[in-house]
Amino acid sequence: MTGKPEQMTETPDPEPVAPALDKLRLEGAIFLRGEYSEAWAFESVQAEMAAAILHPGAERVILFHVVANGRCFISTDGEPHWADTGDIIVLPYGDQHVMGGVEPVDPVAMASLISPPPWSELPVVRHGSGGGRTDIVCGYLYSEDPLFDPALRALPSVFVVRPPDEATKQWVGASFEYAVAGGGDQGSTRLSELLLTEALKLHLGSAPAADHGLMAALRDPVLAPALGLLHGEPDRHWTVADLAGQVAVSRSVLDQRFRQVLGRSPIRYLADWRMHLADDLLAETKSNVGAIAREVGYESEEAFSRAFKRARGLSPAAWRATRQG
Repeated sequence: MTGKPEQMTETPDPEPVAPALDKLRLEGAIFLRGEYSEAWAFESVQAEMAAAILHPGAERVILFHVVANGRCFISTDGEPHWADTGDIIVLPYGDQHVMGGVEPVDPVAMASLISPPPWSELPVVRHGSGGGRTDIVCGYLYSEDPLFDPALRALPSVFVVRPPDEATKQWVGASFEYAVAGGGDQGSTRLSELLLTEALKLHLGSAPAADHGLMAALRDPVLAPALGLLHGEPDRHWTVADLAGQVAVSRSVLDQRFRQVLGRSPIRYLADWRMHLADDLLAETKSNVGAIAREVGYESEEAFSRAFKRARGLSPAAWRATRQG
């Protein structure tokens, strides 16, 4: 095999996700408030354009939407993820997306709903047909951390974070009312940082190896490209030999590095990652179990259901009922 030499390079000590997230360097702000009425839907600008508008010089920005009131969906690939009052929608790579309400309607371009920058005050978008109201606060953040590198895809293109209790939900709502009242000034930057950090902690808390070195793995010269491949194609029938060949190291080196930093073999990590993706799809979408099984790499619904029940202690349908009920 040709490629990189198979010598062990120094790896940062594994660090649990929560303390590592507290060290993220982030900058950004709240930039938009939306007042939408049923029926409504819009399509965002492309990721590169959003970055050029919000943080000139950046290739990508992190986008988030806080649902202050109502219910909406968001989709980056045609699969709607649903969010309700108090939920936080995160697009870690700023991907182009469609957002809309409960009633079906063709989306309009967001660019047609808002005047181009610079803005002298926080823009307010009002759009829809006059029915039930959904209010959304939008913000962005920029970070050079590998966690937000679209080539590694350590996070789904979009996910919804639900505050774990009523007190947290009320804090989110009150904080953003305060920030919006301030017109998206510098005070909203720190609030945006805190919100994203807490949202990531909640989301990554169930990710494989979250407490054993995920952040270190994303900085590792062997693991980072391997994780990018697994995250990018979770439905592929990966073998250790295939993965090792792609990152130009031997199977033994790859296996050793996974176990050293992530505490499990490459194939075990892939299985756990598939379950993590399935958690999101079951909780946030209306896709049937068979479709989710195929999306996360299982050839049959039965095989997926058996694996999911071993991992979570409940069938996919029963688990979904606990999250969506």
